[in-house]
Amino acid sequence: MKQLSLLLLRITFAVVVLPHGCQMVFGWFGGYGFSGTMQYFTQTEGLPRLVGFAVILLQFAGSLAILAGAATRFISLGMIGLFIGMIVTSHWNHGFFMNWYGTQAGEGFEYHILVIGISVALLLEGAGQWSVDAILPKKQQHAFQ
Repeated sequence: MKQLSLLLLRITFAVVVLPHGCQMVFGWFGGYGFSGTMQYFTQTEGLPRLVGFAVILLQFAGSLAILAGAATRFISLGMIGLFIGMIVTSHWNHGFFMNWYGTQAGEGFEYHILVIGISVALLLEGAGQWSVDAILPKKQQHAFQ
């Protein structure tokens, strides 16, 4: 049952975070694409280009890696840091709840808490037996744990 739970956590993570990565990379789902997202990160949020690129890469490629169960603990740790950073820098002032009715200036951080919770579980437990991590030789697995 634990193995199924870990697989479901990875799938849930990817279903929720990967579309945001696709918005940033390809402009899908109403996103701005890579150049528009980089412009927002650097000009509006004031992030260095390297940090903006890392955010995009982590949400897109990191979601795919989590889905496959590749470098799961490493990517999960990065996601925890990323989503805590998003809360602190951009969402804390808007409160807990998402902007469901368009009445506040920005989005709250409830979504971020869910992603952090899933990431913590994957960091602690790993990807499970149905993953790329599980088929790597033990020596290579330790590099990611």
